[in-house]
Amino acid sequence: MKIFQFLPLCLLLFACGTEPSDATTAPVGEPETPVRTDYTNFSFDQAIKLPDGFGAAVVADGIGKRARHLAIRDNGDLYIQMNRATENGNTIVALRDTDGDGKADQREEFNDQTGTGMRIHDGHLYCSSDVAVYRYPLTDALLPDPAGRTLIAGGFIEQQEHASKNFTFDNAGNLYVNVGAPSNACMIEHRTAGSAGMDPCPQLDRQAGIWKFSATQAAQTQERDGQRYATGIRNALALDWNEATNSLFALQHGRDQLHSFWEGMYTTEENAKSPAEEFLSISEGDDFGWPYCYFDTQLDQKTLAPEYGGDKQQAGRCAGKSQPILTFPAHMAPNDLMFYTGDQFPERYRNGAFIAFHGSWNRAPEPQKGYFVVFVPMKDGQPSGDWEIFADQFAGSGTIASPGDAQHRPMGLAQGPDGSLYVTDSVEGKVWRIVYGV
Repeated sequence: MKIFQFLPLCLLLFACGTEPSDATTAPVGEPETPVRTDYTNFSFDQAIKLPDGFGAAVVADGIGKRARHLAIRDNGDLYIQMNRATENGNTIVALRDTDGDGKADQREEFNDQTGTGMRIHDGHLYCSSDVAVYRYPLTDALLPDPAGRTLIAGGFIEQQEHASKNFTFDNAGNLYVNVGAPSNACMIEHRTAGSAGMDPCPQLDRQAGIWKFSATQAAQTQERDGQRYATGIRNALALDWNEATNSLFALQHGRDQLHSFWEGMYTTEENAKSPAEEFLSISEGDDFGWPYCYFDTQLDQKTLAPEYGGDKQQAGRCAGKSQPILTFPAHMAPNDLMFYTGDQFPERYRNGAFIAFHGSWNRAPEPQKGYFVVFVPMKDGQPSGDWEIFADQFAGSGTIASPGDAQHRPMGLAQGPDGSLYVTDSVEGKVWRIVYGV
């Protein structure tokens, strides 16, 4: 195993805020690796429940706790962003399968900033910390050159909650960054029972929405260069550009603790059922209503939050807010979204949405839910059928009373060059490759 460490001088310059130069290295050709279609020697995880004909091959295990999003090169190299440094002090793990047996046998590490976002775009590896998005030019080597690291978008407010800066790209050279809300419902007294909400909520100025940047311009800041593309979104870790519709989609994490903060109004059962996790089709200028609104699963509508005078029934100012295209049960934590464009899976999956649900914590004393990957068939930007559980049993087969009971929690999704689906685990750092034709 080779471990790559930054030069101390490079770290010092970046930490002191020296403006990095723009990376102009042209994309290079991908190292050739044959695409494998024979799965005879693959190591399949029999615990993962999948539709007939599918198998979940174990690519890597134990890469580190809190593995987040991942990206895959055309040659099959994997790059995984960690939200906690590995035992070697690095925060991106690079994996390569050199013999085509489905397992990564070469592992290297680099980078010094924890985060979530990870994508490959136009010959560069893009990754993010909680306060910035930056990129590395890729070469034939597994590891990119640290000297080429370029700050693309920064200047975000430091925050303790929902700080992840995950992102996606369109086809016109733009970068879209999720900026989560630093609170549950913008309460005057943070997460305090009975506290009213701030009205208007000042967090909407630079948080709780999607910001748009150039994908290539160096050293942009949110205040100077960022454009607020959509607002009223509490946190959208699941974010992707749909090539079939040429538009942006996301899933919002619904608010928490309706019973804890408003015990006289909501029962524990009602708290476990609402609010919905919302699947959003996002156009420029959309306002989805946070913190004033939440989506009530029993009323099947956006409803005025109790912090803003809501009584569990009235829509109030929420009636005019942008609506979801689909809703899911409460508190399941959608943490990644991927539209399938490959041809390995059966035709019904083409252009459909895969969503990784990280699993709930706020349903107690009811059992927790989620901890699976679902599929939503799509047509013309709308669901064309019911959502279904695609990959299950990551957490184990028993009742999950709290997230700590889960053996694994699906986190990141990415499509391989052969059309297979990769899934990361944030508990032990396992990586699965889901293939068809087993």
